[in-house]
Amino acid sequence: MLTLLELLKDGRFHSGEALGAALGVSRSAVWKQLQHLESELNLPIHKVRGRGYQLASPLVFLSAKEIEANAASLVWPVYISDSIDSTNAEALRLVDAGRTAPFLVLAEQQTAGRGRRGRKWVSPFAQNVYYSLVLRIDGGLRQLEGLSLVVGLAVMRCLRELGVQGAALKWPNDVLVGHKKIAGILLELVGDPADICHVVLGIGINVNMQKAAEVDQEWTSVQLETGSTVDRNYLVARLGLQLQSHLQRHAAFGFTALQEEWEHNHLWQGRAVSLIAGVNQIDGVVLGIDHQGALRLDVDGVEKIYSGGELSLRLRDDS
Repeated sequence: MLTLLELLKDGRFHSGEALGAALGVSRSAVWKQLQHLESELNLPIHKVRGRGYQLASPLVFLSAKEIEANAASLVWPVYISDSIDSTNAEALRLVDAGRTAPFLVLAEQQTAGRGRRGRKWVSPFAQNVYYSLVLRIDGGLRQLEGLSLVVGLAVMRCLRELGVQGAALKWPNDVLVGHKKIAGILLELVGDPADICHVVLGIGINVNMQKAAEVDQEWTSVQLETGSTVDRNYLVARLGLQLQSHLQRHAAFGFTALQEEWEHNHLWQGRAVSLIAGVNQIDGVVLGIDHQGALRLDVDGVEKIYSGGELSLRLRDDS
């Protein structure tokens, strides 16, 4: 089926006869494969009598060679899958198998993509970026302080490079354009943080997605914001360079060196919010973050600090 997709990826018309000859199958077998492409990968295919079959839009597949060509200074091995449960899950499996970090896992599609707090991350085929970078941390708890916020800064800078000037941050792990989500971050850690551990920097970016009925919140994509189709290999390369720069700065100087920059780009700085922790709700005004990346809230005139992976921040109706 993916061989057929390789033939169609140029976005031109191809006759059933020519596709069958290239694949060594009958025209009816080609038709069945086309139906599978549409149903399983949700790829619209135009069918025109006398002309053949055409993808609704051309596809450019992820390529380690193309990524390297756009970011020669990156030396991370890149593992690319056509379809996988999730890039974070695959990254953790590779760590268990003894693969040496750093390395990068990408996929054209995720069948069980995950966001924070157990939410599903919608992952259509060959439209977005599903990215998991694995790092080894040697006995340095400071290297984990504010790490997810550092990753958010790198993602935001990458999106602005690509023309999404409205990209900004929402504590703790989202990148928004206005009220619409364009990227999310999920960090997972295995091992002993006080000794040797591995951290997976999981990043999902809506790149060329234009429709997604199953997404249960406001969202946007790079293409919707810029009006242009984006080369995902170029985006992955630029993201890698931004991550490399921000992680080096974080490792050398700690999160305090990036704290002010993060607060300056926090979309909800100074806003009235509700912090949701399970069934509990805390109302306050965002003061900023502390040197470890925890949220600082003014709650009834008292500054309080909150951190944790299960917290969710929402704007209050009166904000």
